[in-house]
Amino acid sequence: MEINRAQRLQQLPPYLFKEIDRLRDEVRSQGMDIIDLGVGDPDQPTPAHIIKRLAEAAADPSTHKYPAYSGMNRFRASAAAWYKRRFDVDLAPATEVITLIGSKEGLAHFPLAFVNPGDVVLVPSPAYPVYYSSTIMAGGVPVQMPLTKDNGFLPDLGAIDSATAKAAKIMMINYPNNPTAAVAEAGFYEQVVEFALANDIIVVSDAAYTEMAYDGYRPLSFMQIPGAREVGIEFHSLSKTYNMTGWRLGFAVGNPELVGGLGQVKSQIDSGAFDAVQIAGIEALEGDQSCLDDMRRLYTKRRDVMVDGLQSLGLGVEKPKATFYVWCETPKGMKSAEFTKRLLSECGIVTTPGNGFGAAGEGFVRFALTVDEARLTEAVERMGKLEL
Repeated sequence: MEINRAQRLQQLPPYLFKEIDRLRDEVRSQGMDIIDLGVGDPDQPTPAHIIKRLAEAAADPSTHKYPAYSGMNRFRASAAAWYKRRFDVDLAPATEVITLIGSKEGLAHFPLAFVNPGDVVLVPSPAYPVYYSSTIMAGGVPVQMPLTKDNGFLPDLGAIDSATAKAAKIMMINYPNNPTAAVAEAGFYEQVVEFALANDIIVVSDAAYTEMAYDGYRPLSFMQIPGAREVGIEFHSLSKTYNMTGWRLGFAVGNPELVGGLGQVKSQIDSGAFDAVQIAGIEALEGDQSCLDDMRRLYTKRRDVMVDGLQSLGLGVEKPKATFYVWCETPKGMKSAEFTKRLLSECGIVTTPGNGFGAAGEGFVRFALTVDEARLTEAVERMGKLEL
């Protein structure tokens, strides 16, 4: 019997980070010591008070039943209160907030609610691969918006031709940005709102890294901008903020019709996040926030070690204001994949090739600051022995 996978799967490239894991394991099997700066998975534990609350909640039999599809009322209220404290944005928990099994899940499911076969979705390039793949899975047509160094890694909305703009159903944006670590200010978001209103485009804002910022910088929420609630939905995650990547908990906020459409899809596909995890999430959002200051101090030191080291090697790189990524230009004349392979095979350093995030990422590699300062220093020392 011949078994053929659906055409939608055949249109997708291998998932970037799965392939990186395979190459890493291959080199490690040859006995090389690996410094893994590939996948953005924090190496620090979840704060103790959050773990304690999970244990208490998991021991309560009332949490063992099916959860509500849209999330616990208490968690959604906590998320709304957090948005008010952090961004001064007022949200109605019942209609403008939905619980997610991690923001990746929500981003992947959202196009299923609003994209019909053939609809155009504007996706940044380079970008988190889920924007592209979720469009394909929904039968949409992804049209890439190049993020270039000359434009501060912001999409040039004026370069989008009018026919494409009119055909577009959704625009995906992500700031602070993965992989480039770029940030967006109010002026850009105002342009996005104007563009969306003029062309009837839904704006999806991925805001997973708003709390991972340095040197006193405080990233904005798209929802703070006048008109954003009319056109948009914003996805947030507890994964990076509270070192909870494996817990799978996030939420989306914004226009009630957009939140409701996502909720309708989720009700057909999943059964909601485990109540005990949501209770722990409430503790994360409402409890002691000193863990965030600790995180920022830790990654500030790592960022400085890595960026200073890369600059000392003559590589083109700037200190990011946010995220725990360093977006570094490849040596002159070297492609992203070539540089990545050399770093892995000759130095034992796992990085992510920029072109793996989209064609516009060619000429860059991404370093994730997910090891301690000593290992980052060692990584720079190993790279210093390369003939670049």
